[in-house]
Amino acid sequence: MHVSRSLGEVHRSVVVPDKASFLKKLVAFSGPGYLVAVGYMDPGNWATDLAGGSKFGYGLLFVVLLSSVFAMLLQHLAVKLGIVTGRDLAQLCREVLPKGMTVFLWLMAELMIIACDLAEVIGTAIALELLFHIPLPIGVVITAADVLLLLLLQKKGFRSIEALVITLIVVVTACFGLELLFSQPALLPLLHGFMPARILFTNHEMLLIAVGIVGATVMPHNLYLHSAIVQTRAHATTEQGKKEAIKFATIDSTAALLIAFFVNAAILMLAAAAFYINGHGAVAEIGEAYKLLAPLLGVDAAGTLFAVALLASGQNSTVTATLAGQVILEGFLQIKAKPWLRRLVTRALAIVPASIIVLLHGSSGLSGLLIVSQVVLSMQLPFAVLPLVFFTSSKQRMGVFTNALWLKLATGGSAAVISGLNIWLICNLLA
Repeated sequence: MHVSRSLGEVHRSVVVPDKASFLKKLVAFSGPGYLVAVGYMDPGNWATDLAGGSKFGYGLLFVVLLSSVFAMLLQHLAVKLGIVTGRDLAQLCREVLPKGMTVFLWLMAELMIIACDLAEVIGTAIALELLFHIPLPIGVVITAADVLLLLLLQKKGFRSIEALVITLIVVVTACFGLELLFSQPALLPLLHGFMPARILFTNHEMLLIAVGIVGATVMPHNLYLHSAIVQTRAHATTEQGKKEAIKFATIDSTAALLIAFFVNAAILMLAAAAFYINGHGAVAEIGEAYKLLAPLLGVDAAGTLFAVALLASGQNSTVTATLAGQVILEGFLQIKAKPWLRRLVTRALAIVPASIIVLLHGSSGLSGLLIVSQVVLSMQLPFAVLPLVFFTSSKQRMGVFTNALWLKLATGGSAAVISGLNIWLICNLLA
């Protein structure tokens, strides 16, 4: 029986040497984790981190840390699923689950891609306005042109895509490293922020932002994407070969997500050190943060670095969201759409609401739409997390690689916390 392949044009296209040193094998497996990590530091994270830091100082750093741990666990499961079964999460949903449930999960997955793409459109348009004074309506339209970049990279091979993504991650990380040097956050309050506090559960507004941080950090489309792109490595398909592949791919994703954790924590720390300490407790808009950074920190380059990081983040997320959309479409429906067509359709669905909002309400409207996109993503999490935990806990599908008891408890607990927070969020939105 013919088995369709995830991203067939790059399936097992990156050679992994059989007999090589630990370092050479690690280099061969490195790349997919960084594509995944991009989703954990995209423009959607910025609004929630800025709001959390400016309103509550360092108090929500614990939530950023907890979200990152959740992410590392779940991406490990996505790695295992792809390597062991040779299927991505979307394909397994189609092959195993009832048709009605599969259609529902596909619709939810498409909604999450649109919400993710909406955040990228908004983030990139705002960055273009801040850096080059391009009006927001024009900036929103310009974002459609990035399809050409992805087409060029795909022709040059998957390693070219990984190289661009890693380069842009370095830019984002360097920018925020400098921002922290400029802002000089207080060490003791910062460390205290990594400890859970009772106020998190008694302060309604703080808890709402915490839920937003979880939703913005743990990105559901990454679970589909990661289970597919780990299959770009041509490793041995024996039990030992799969075990080794899981080890190196997990190291890759964990290292990349540690960088994403630094970036998210840095945004919140920057907001706490620059805005909260100086009495600006309601800075949630990216444009407002850009304008305040230079005068508050006394460094002219602070605002520019912030905008450069935003532009790099938006472009990076564009690449990975496109790939995730391709995986979801091919996996659920077995439709082999051309990447440029898939990209244009998805981006059009994001550009239309963004254009309407910017024309009616300007940049403040876009900031509100950015937060809405993260709420939508947060609500989609259980629909990706629960099938992933179910499949990787199946002895029939995973064999000796079935989740160990501790991992079942950890991931099951993560899924329960995420689902519970989303139910709480929905109830509050409807109240």
